[in-house]
Amino acid sequence: MYAISIREPGEPDVLEWTERPEPQPGPGEVAIDVAAAGINRADLAQRKGAYPPPQGASEILGLECSGTIAALGDGVTGWQPGDRVCALLAGGGYAERVVVPAAQILPVPGGMDLVEAAGLPEVGCTVWSNVIMEAGLRSGQVLLVHGGSGGIGTCAIQIGKAMGARVAATAGSAESLQLCRDLGAELAISYRDQDFVEEVKQLGGADVILDNMGAEYLDRNASALAPDGHLAVIGMQGGRKAELDIGKMLVKRLRMSVLGLRGRPVDGPNGKGAIVSDAHSRLWPMVERGEVRPIVHDRMPMPDAAKAHALLESGGVHGKILLQVP
Repeated sequence: MYAISIREPGEPDVLEWTERPEPQPGPGEVAIDVAAAGINRADLAQRKGAYPPPQGASEILGLECSGTIAALGDGVTGWQPGDRVCALLAGGGYAERVVVPAAQILPVPGGMDLVEAAGLPEVGCTVWSNVIMEAGLRSGQVLLVHGGSGGIGTCAIQIGKAMGARVAATAGSAESLQLCRDLGAELAISYRDQDFVEEVKQLGGADVILDNMGAEYLDRNASALAPDGHLAVIGMQGGRKAELDIGKMLVKRLRMSVLGLRGRPVDGPNGKGAIVSDAHSRLWPMVERGEVRPIVHDRMPMPDAAKAHALLESGGVHGKILLQVP
C-alpha cells in the first residue's frame, strides 16, 4: 500500500507518498480501506517532531478516517467487510489502509457521503468527551468556544446549539466570526480587538469553556467562567506554562480538566471505546438530523498532504481539510 511518510521532522515538504507494508488486523481489530482522512493540528505537531504517537500506535499521520471495512480480526462481531465506516485513530489515517480497534469505529451517518465522514470522528469525539461527558454541558447553559472557526470549534458550536446551550465563540477575521454566527453562536467575539471576558459577561459568564490555547488564556478563562463553571483545556497553542490564581477558583467553585484523546486506552470507563460508544448513541442522531455536520474547507488528494499542511498552517482555514485517497 501507499501512505504518507515523514522523511524527517520539519516543514510540510518532509511529507512523502511512499510504499509501506500493508497492516493486518489482529484480534479485536478491523482493517479499513481508507477513502479519506481528516487533518488535525496534532498532525502538524507530529510532523515537526513535537507530538510522537503513543506506544504501539502507527507512526503514520492521521487521527481519523473514513472508508470501507476490508477485513475483520478474530473476535470482531457486528461488522462485515464492505461496511461504510469512519474511525477514531491513534495514527495511520494518511494511508490506503489502516487497522483500528473495532471499538473505535462508527457507521457513516445517514445522509453523509463517505469522504465527508472522515472529518467527524476526531473532532466529534474530542468535543463530546470534553464538553458533554466531562464538563456536563446542559440546555440553557453558556458555552464559550475558543477558535470557533476551526475544525474543533465549528463542531463545538453546533453541538452546543443542538444541546440547547447559549454559545459564544472567539475567532479572528470578519469571515470567521460570521461563520460562527451562521453555525449558531449567539455571541461572536473577535480575539483581535475585543476582550472575551467582558463580552461573555453579557451572557452571565460561561458555564463551560472549551479552550485550545492553554497558558495564554488560563487566567482570563477563569475570570470568564460563571460560578461552578468548568474549563476544559484541549490544546497548548498559547503555551504550556502559566500562573493560576487558585483563590479565584475557590471563590467561584471552578473546575478545570486537561484531557487528551489520542493517548487514552481503548478499554475502560475513560477509554476511547466508551467515548465512541457514547458519541454513537447520543451525538450520531444529531448528525443524522442535520444539527451537526463537518465543515469542510477543502478536499485534496492524499499525495498532496504537504500542500494541505501548508494551507492549514497559513491560517484562514474554516473547518476541516480532508485528504482523499487517489
